[in-house]
Amino acid sequence: MQRYFLPPEGFEQDRIVITGDDAHHLIRVMRAEPGDEVICCDGLGRAVLARLTEIGKTEVSAIATQELPQTGEPSVELWIAQSLPKGDKLETVMQKGTELGATRFIPFLSERTVVQYDAKKEEKRLDRWRKIVKEAAEQSHRSVVPEVLAPLSWKALLKLIGEVELAVLCYEKESGLQLRSLLREIGDLREKSATEAATPSAQTEGTATSTSRPTKRPRILVIVGPEGGITEREAEEAEQAGARSTGLGPRILRTETAGMAATACIMYEYGEMGG
Repeated sequence: MQRYFLPPEGFEQDRIVITGDDAHHLIRVMRAEPGDEVICCDGLGRAVLARLTEIGKTEVSAIATQELPQTGEPSVELWIAQSLPKGDKLETVMQKGTELGATRFIPFLSERTVVQYDAKKEEKRLDRWRKIVKEAAEQSHRSVVPEVLAPLSWKALLKLIGEVELAVLCYEKESGLQLRSLLREIGDLREKSATEAATPSAQTEGTATSTSRPTKRPRILVIVGPEGGITEREAEEAEQAGARSTGLGPRILRTETAGMAATACIMYEYGEMGG
């Protein structure tokens, strides 16, 4: 069944108005008719089964008939910080990262970033990235569209390390701690979040929760360098800021592969890959 992410203002209680590209897709591509059903999401976690009531030339009206549970959101809040790579590699990272369950993408500039960053083109690129993430979220049946930040400086990225429970720096020169060993610590984060969710302050007394997942999800930040890798100075600065430097095995991965590999490993550890 088709799934569409709409702006929150498109929801008026049970009445839904679909406009823009989504309306065009329904009208011109899907040849939708009144009575057809689709899934509509507000991008913030609400998903409803909706029955189309009116097909116009540029917009479609619908009525929500059933609230749907959130089944596509992971129990961990995972942020992927990717140094700007060449070509369309970042688009691949965002698309596949969304499918794997990432909740935020943070492009950043580092010493060895090859791409010439043009602030004048930032808005256009951001729009494209956010469109790619939205479409990937629809395809993978997510309930929330991951956030895409504007590119940050290295120093600005380091400040975000203090906002997460675990920051993982993917560093090809790390010969000691490998990701598999570091992931053993994630179990402690999972138990901590579950314990906090069970305390009275985590939920309203006497109110039944609609899901068995913790209300407070631990945050994990994965930092990936550009084609030339992170410099030794940057690795030291990241560790001083609280990040854990880790390798991803004996093989050197491309920059667009490293973040996805780390994400898949973390999601597997959290039981988000079917286990």
